[in-house]
Amino acid sequence: MKRRDVLALALQGAAAQAIAAAAIRATPAPWRIFAVTYRGRTDVERGFADYFAARGLPVEITWRDIALDPARLPALVDEIRRERPHLVHTWGTGVTLGIAGRWDAPDDGRHVRDLPVVFSLVAAPVGAGIVPDIRAPGRPVTGVSHVASLAVQLQTMASYRPFRAVGMLHSPNEPNSAAVLKELQALGRQRGIAVLARPFHVNASGQPIPGGAPELVRQLRSDGAEWLYMPPDSFLSTQARDVVVPAAHALGLPAFASTEQLMSAGALLGLVSRYYNVGQFAAYKAERILAGKAPADRIPVETLTRFSLQIDLGAARRLGVLPPLEMFNYAELIGDASKVSLP
Repeated sequence: MKRRDVLALALQGAAAQAIAAAAIRATPAPWRIFAVTYRGRTDVERGFADYFAARGLPVEITWRDIALDPARLPALVDEIRRERPHLVHTWGTGVTLGIAGRWDAPDDGRHVRDLPVVFSLVAAPVGAGIVPDIRAPGRPVTGVSHVASLAVQLQTMASYRPFRAVGMLHSPNEPNSAAVLKELQALGRQRGIAVLARPFHVNASGQPIPGGAPELVRQLRSDGAEWLYMPPDSFLSTQARDVVVPAAHALGLPAFASTEQLMSAGALLGLVSRYYNVGQFAAYKAERILAGKAPADRIPVETLTRFSLQIDLGAARRLGVLPPLEMFNYAELIGDASKVSLP
């Protein structure tokens, strides 16, 4: 090879290295996100991460899970303060309150107050004290709620099967459930519906336990409940498939799901939003904050614009309560439809 050819190759190599180095310098440093989950990763987190990947946005997500144990939250607050991520993503009401605290509580040093927080799966952000107003949070905390209005949920239940009494199991330590129960009781008084509520039993530290849950369902049924309303309750979500829904349906008590996960646990009917889509919407809000398009305190808390009415036809057959014929025109039918005869 001639000397000039060797020199040309060397110059080409140097130019390529210079271009590569310039490209590296031009690539923005990844946004660092600290994500805290309640019971491991769900479709919310998959949607959240996929949003950034699909858009080619550089992010580094640190995943932490409390494994149903709120006592782990203070240590995670300390870790967030040390690591100083650009943004924090939280799953559910309990985790969000444990990380960000209430909006109206004084800053006692136990929460993250100086970093933007984007939450997902918070059903009642105002009622739980996370923000004072969903339209204008007024603090660097925003996010996505995943639950249709309670009034619409009750109307959906009544459209499927009229009722005068509804039962509800809830976790006494979850602010989210307390807020939903309060609203449900108010709507019940307005509409002449009896609201029968039973809290899960708790252990010595005040955490709910599954023991006695089937008996609580039996009590609701014997008290006259015609529907079992399953609120967006984190502990309930862990018990619905194996304990709560089987106990209800064995008693002929249809279960209504307020979330996708509760619907997948075998409930008869649900008005739900997709967890994956919730995660994507939360990531969109996070991107707006990280890109400097809007501060978190000015980004409203929102729900998805569309919900899915789902009917488990297998549960309908077992309970002997097929849906009204018109619902077949717009509901999403799940379960084993082949064994169901239309009325």
